Amino acid sequence: MSLENRKYLTLGLLLLTSVSFSIKLVYMQLLDSSWEKRATEIAEKRKEIVPPRGIIKDRNGKALVINHVTYNLMMVESKMGSFDTIAFAKLIGWTKEEVAQRFKDIVANEGVYKNKSSGKLEQNYRKDQPYPFLKDLSLSEISQITPHLMRFPGFYEAPSSKRYYPYPNAANILGYLNEVNREEIVKDRFYSPGMNIGRSGIERSYESILRGVKGVHYVVTDASNNVLHPYANKKYDIQAEQSPELITGIDIDLQAYGELLMNHKKGCIVAIEPSSGEILAMVSAPCYDPNLLSGRKTISKNYPILSQNPNLPLFARPLQAEYPPGSIFKLLQSLICLQENAVSINSSFSCNKSVVGCHNHPAPSSIIKAIQYSCNPYFYAAVRRVIQPNKSKNLYADASIGLEKWSSYMRAFGLGHKLDIDIDINGQRGGLIPNPEYYDKYLGKNAWAFSTIRSISIGQGEVKLTPIQMANIAAMIANRGWFITPHFVKSIGAKGPLAKYLKKQVTPIDPKHFEPVIEGMRRVVYEPGGTGKNARSEDFTVCGKTGTVQNGKGKKNHSVFIAFAPMENPKIALAVFVENSGAGGEWAAPIAGLMLEKYLRKKICNPSKEASIINAILAGN
Repeated sequence: MSLENRKYLTLGLLLLTSVSFSIKLVYMQLLDSSWEKRATEIAEKRKEIVPPRGIIKDRNGKALVINHVTYNLMMVESKMGSFDTIAFAKLIGWTKEEVAQRFKDIVANEGVYKNKSSGKLEQNYRKDQPYPFLKDLSLSEISQITPHLMRFPGFYEAPSSKRYYPYPNAANILGYLNEVNREEIVKDRFYSPGMNIGRSGIERSYESILRGVKGVHYVVTDASNNVLHPYANKKYDIQAEQSPELITGIDIDLQAYGELLMNHKKGCIVAIEPSSGEILAMVSAPCYDPNLLSGRKTISKNYPILSQNPNLPLFARPLQAEYPPGSIFKLLQSLICLQENAVSINSSFSCNKSVVGCHNHPAPSSIIKAIQYSCNPYFYAAVRRVIQPNKSKNLYADASIGLEKWSSYMRAFGLGHKLDIDIDINGQRGGLIPNPEYYDKYLGKNAWAFSTIRSISIGQGEVKLTPIQMANIAAMIANRGWFITPHFVKSIGAKGPLAKYLKKQVTPIDPKHFEPVIEGMRRVVYEPGGTGKNARSEDFTVCGKTGTVQNGKGKKNHSVFIAFAPMENPKIALAVFVENSGAGGEWAAPIAGLMLEKYLRKKICNPSKEASIINAILAGN
């Protein structure tokens, strides 16, 4: 056969093959419906696997937050077809009208998102997307529904979970979860309708860790959504990863005890381990059981009640409340005065009550005794030397120079700004440390001097601190001049805390100046004339300072006490603030003493004292 004939034969065979395949394809597509049926019956499906949310434990390994399995009844409108509203309403125990309204609510509320450009809510509802019709169903509730779902195409069950708190404590610390909104779903592809997200506390701050890592499972399904087999023998599957455990520094027994002591009171307790900055307890009173905000049903029921309570249980006082510190501020004034050589350890000033009011006590012949007796005129005279340092002949310019130096020390103590703690609380405050710009703004430039602002020398006037800052002052003094930013999480799995919670914040105060201040604190608790005797322990040495915070004309003063113990190698530093209760030694000091005993001795040596505190109902509640 010639080469030319072979060419024509090859072309003929190719043409014949092409025609044969074309005829077969037309037959399959237009005449043989079995192939169409086969194609529609088999489909690849991508199933996302959400891991269980991470567990939170206290410093001793006790579980603070675990998961309880719940179920959502999901719906996909495009798969529903004809829908018997009456039969479905009967199945779930609703009325026909309630079912109809739920459909409208899903479209109106869950099918919208906030457009970042316009700031307006825009429709984003899709009939082919799943939405939760019923949420937070128990096993018994979903078990009554699931067997009948074959009558209602487009509906299916999906496992979910809600948080459970084995201890009814630490609500403001742990926070709570709530359902994601459309804007959050659009922003982060991890979330889908019906999922939860941390709304406050540790749950919110560590959301990206606690939620874990999603997995993906590919399966082959038929037209009825029945799984036929794994796709590609699971070659492309990705395993879901649960979050590592969060180990907090919280001692839940100490936390629970603090909440018990603060029953029927307003105020707070913050306890810190000085060497690590780990928060041992943070009580905000009045308290509430965190299980009241676990799950959508309980949140919708209890959140309005808690938010409308006049005693503000949702208000995290240790982080959000700002109070004048009162006489505990004299400890910091002492350190600054010593560092600036405004006074020496044995400097003496008379207790001149005509200058500023004071109680009766022996002469404050040293800074140690001034702390012991909490002498107001002494600190008025000492701090004046810092604020008016005689560096300018102009009185007002001189005060501005001195106050700028003074405020820089206070900022180094962690005051006047938010402490960068690892808990997300809306409305966290940083307190107020006035500087020259502050007084220039409100009083006018060259219109103020020490005599105008002298109340700051004894922790009143414009000065405001948060209770966590007060506790951090105690920790800083316990460490003789440094602190680690207070934080809750001791370790993320076995990795330890975030790196920033390993760094020491060193103050500009020479460590030698802390010794007389600490001796003065010891005398406050153990020597005659000291006002903190109600915090005394015979098993370890308590160093503390009381404060009585003025609360306006006709109102009872606030009671405050800060302390650390033992005196050497301190294990715990704390602040106690009791609103509307009187002098610092009357209520805050004994509460602090009991907390120290509970943590260091694990038992209470004076049950009658304990009972009197627990049973006390103080003014303003």
